[in-house]
Amino acid sequence: MNIAALFGQAYYDPYYNDSGAHTAYSSQDAGLFLFMLFFVLIISVALYAVHAFLLGKIFTKAGVPAWKAWVPVYNSWVTLELGGQQGFWAVLALVPVVNIVSVVFLYIAMYNIGLKLGKEGTFVLLAIFLPLVWYIWLAVDGSTWKGKHAAKTAPAK
Repeated sequence: MNIAALFGQAYYDPYYNDSGAHTAYSSQDAGLFLFMLFFVLIISVALYAVHAFLLGKIFTKAGVPAWKAWVPVYNSWVTLELGGQQGFWAVLALVPVVNIVSVVFLYIAMYNIGLKLGKEGTFVLLAIFLPLVWYIWLAVDGSTWKGKHAAKTAPAK
């Protein structure tokens, strides 16, 4: 017997149904979970599409084909190489704990990309704290790539 029954107070158990069995979830809970899962999936795909589109614009400025921005791990590899870092850190970003070091190298690459697009060194703070703003700014402004282009060009004849 519980304390509430001893004092004559009604006790409500939300997980107790009429058949006497405890249920963890109702069908409404499952429907809400599926709706939230679908909503998160849609938001994630939309954010990835915006990220890839903006990164493609930055790649184009650097002389890299824009399609490379749409390939999930390869876009990080290319970003690292454009910033003067080793591309293999993109793959190591999938390993727990090592991914922290990989993020540091990615921020160093973003710093170098900002410099190559004519931005100040402190511009990397925008990449760290507001990366979407960093991508938008570099993608739509009129900056041009200063330095060696990543694309291989045919020699002049």
